[in-house]
Amino acid sequence: MTGQQERDGAGAGAIRVMVVDDHPMWRDAVARDLTEAGFDVVATAGDGEQAVRRAGAAAPDVLVLDLNLPKKPGVQVCKELVGADPALRVLVLSASGEHADVLEAVKSGATGYLLKSASTEELTDAVRRTAAGDPVFTPGLAGLVLGEYRRLASEPAPPTGGGEPKAPQLTERETEVLRLVAKGLSYKQIAERLVISHRTVQNHVQNTLGKLQLHNRVELVRYAIERGLDDA
Repeated sequence: MTGQQERDGAGAGAIRVMVVDDHPMWRDAVARDLTEAGFDVVATAGDGEQAVRRAGAAAPDVLVLDLNLPKKPGVQVCKELVGADPALRVLVLSASGEHADVLEAVKSGATGYLLKSASTEELTDAVRRTAAGDPVFTPGLAGLVLGEYRRLASEPAPPTGGGEPKAPQLTERETEVLRLVAKGLSYKQIAERLVISHRTVQNHVQNTLGKLQLHNRVELVRYAIERGLDDA
């Protein structure tokens, strides 16, 4: 059974969260704060290998992940788990605000990046928004990530064998949502702009990912920027 199937079978309850950090006191404090805020903390782990094993069994909706882990680095944990279960959302919670660390985390599949200096209220809000699929970044980092999307999009795509595949057909609304994603808007902002529900925005994004055979928001934004949708 996949993580998505386990989550679906659990019904619409509290958001399932797993906390991964190699410092026991910090890990326990974060888990306690999230539990008190109404989240279902289904597992914790203290190193990268343990995180990969336990996440597969616990099927969290959101993985709150430190980058500096023994045995296996956080970016590798993120890459493996999101690769195995694209429905998993990863919120990096790190002491590092270095641009290279932020960009590496996002490229590995993280949905958001929060510094450990964040308040409990900021953390709980970030977990809720991450579960909903919104990109959440410590102030100042969102612009950095969008700038990197643009830089990547300006680079030539690697050559592929055979002819150019036929572009998938997106609906007018899917294209509209994709354009706003490329401009850096959150799902909530897109819903307000288009006067539709947050859930409808998520559905459009998931449908678009499927049609384009992309795996996450990073790849989706790059696709949109390559086609100039962010300037439309």
